Amino acid sequence: MTFQPVIAGTGYAGWRFLSQTLPAQQQAFRESTVVANATTYFRANIGAVRTVDDLMADRRLLTVALGAFGLDDDIGNTAFIRKVLAEGTLSDDAFANRLSDNRYAAFSRELGFGDLGARTGLFFFADEMLSRYEARQFERAVGEQNGDMRLALNLGQALSEVTSEIPNPATQWFGVMGNPPLRSIFEKALGFPAGFGSIDIDQQREAFQDRALATFGTDKVADFAEPQLQERLIRLFLIRSEAADSNSYSSGATALALLRAAR
Repeated sequence: MTFQPVIAGTGYAGWRFLSQTLPAQQQAFRESTVVANATTYFRANIGAVRTVDDLMADRRLLTVALGAFGLDDDIGNTAFIRKVLAEGTLSDDAFANRLSDNRYAAFSRELGFGDLGARTGLFFFADEMLSRYEARQFERAVGEQNGDMRLALNLGQALSEVTSEIPNPATQWFGVMGNPPLRSIFEKALGFPAGFGSIDIDQQREAFQDRALATFGTDKVADFAEPQLQERLIRLFLIRSEAADSNSYSSGATALALLRAAR
């Protein structure tokens, strides 16, 4: 039987319940049959993988590897994934670096095939990948019931990856824009309209910085790793999202909720 997280309600109230029950729910998820079988197989076999061809030939291993980066839907795009892995990330014009979604570059870099060689034999590799996999798959299970909750669960990890991979604070907003789940949270929380992503990318960065500063008192991506600020971001995101999806809010109640969320 597929594990189903318990989601009690929607919006920020639902998020608070999920946060409070998260450790127990994650443990139950890890122990579920499907997840336990996948992680056991990966741990036992990934060390023997030395080439892109080795990984591509084993669908069970590839499923876990893709799932660790939230790229589950690409399991059938074999030529695409092979190119992402084979070209690596060391060259600026490598295929993964030219994709707008920076999760592909992170995926390629972690496997290492096209960079300095396979990292699959490193003693810590399986643990790192399975930690990612379990987190992303729990988020996916949550997302089957509530997509906003899935995005909120991913926020901390996504922010950490952006700030670690892009040391320069001045360009970290480009990393946010290149991570679709992360971008969705900031766009909604900061109240950007549909079509915002179609304007000039430098103008987008400036808009993100300006509105983040006005709303949260900072325009630095790294500051959102701070737990209280991160929670404020999640709260505003969920309130705006729920307000957009529901007709139960009066305009006055919505405005009041948004003002409280931004504090």
